[in-house]
Amino acid sequence: MMLCKQFVISGTVQGVYYRASCLEVALALSLTGWVRNLPNGQVEAFACGNLEQLDQFESWLHKGPITADVTSVIAKLQPTETWSTFTIR
Repeated sequence: MMLCKQFVISGTVQGVYYRASCLEVALALSLTGWVRNLPNGQVEAFACGNLEQLDQFESWLHKGPITADVTSVIAKLQPTETWSTFTIR
């Protein structure tokens, strides 16, 4: 069953290759969607896949790349959307 989740990640997550690393992980998990920086210093991601894929992705979001310091991840289920791949916006 295809699900989509929106994630808002806080902490030291900009300027530390968080989006690039997020892209690699999402593609490895065969997720679709996108990731982008927000003006307030947070990162937002929107990912679609099955529950197991999304759980693995969310687990990684809490850690991020070694250069990141993630303080929180807020996840919300969203209406399913169709994306062809995962991209950086």
